[in-house]
Amino acid sequence: MSYLEAVASTESTRTRCDQPHKTASRTPTSSSNSPNKIQEKKTLLVLDLDETLVHRTISTGSLNKQCDFSFTIGERTCYVLLRPYVRKFLERVSELFDVAIFTASGRGYADPTLDFLDPQHKLIARRYYKDSAVYRVDGSYYKDLSIFGIDLAKVILVDDCPTNFCMQKDNGIPIASWYTDPQDDELSTLLPFLERLAAADDVRPIIAERLSQLRRIYWLKDLASKQKQQEGNTEAKLNSGD
Repeated sequence: MSYLEAVASTESTRTRCDQPHKTASRTPTSSSNSPNKIQEKKTLLVLDLDETLVHRTISTGSLNKQCDFSFTIGERTCYVLLRPYVRKFLERVSELFDVAIFTASGRGYADPTLDFLDPQHKLIARRYYKDSAVYRVDGSYYKDLSIFGIDLAKVILVDDCPTNFCMQKDNGIPIASWYTDPQDDELSTLLPFLERLAAADDVRPIIAERLSQLRRIYWLKDLASKQKQQEGNTEAKLNSGD
């Protein structure tokens, strides 16, 4: 999913949250080996992990030779690639925000990756795992940001899956899913906007305005693409004599 596609899809995510869901604890399951704690005086930046900061795979192949590190769980070896600019990104946002990771993975997969990203436990204050998400009866899930017990005017979620913030869509910033592209610059491109949000009294209207603008860009690009395709079809018919 590209960035603009992710932005466009946020328009229809709220309805999916209206589906029946399993009862979830309102107290998030988290861990922290860091002296840092989530503080209300700072805005809380919540980051997704997989395809947002890293890409992980247990498959074998040439990709494994390119991995930044690997770890073993039971009989499985997990290979991890870091998204370009991820360490500098974490260093910068940790200066601006209280930073938490909220992943759909379990501790066994998430913690080795986060320990590699933040070996001194200075950048990421808290870690939240799949048992902190709200699960629907169909097995899908979303991330309810109210579990942090912080004024939502001061909470941001960056996630490559827009349905994850469908309950608080004005708190969510979609980012393009990342797998292996070494030229990817999404994290560095996102930083100036996050720096702007760090000083905001309420992040929600600023995020809503930005996403509205980007949805319009996506709509115009999609319209231009359809017009070009229609023109091509018309030209093909003329050339065929139909």
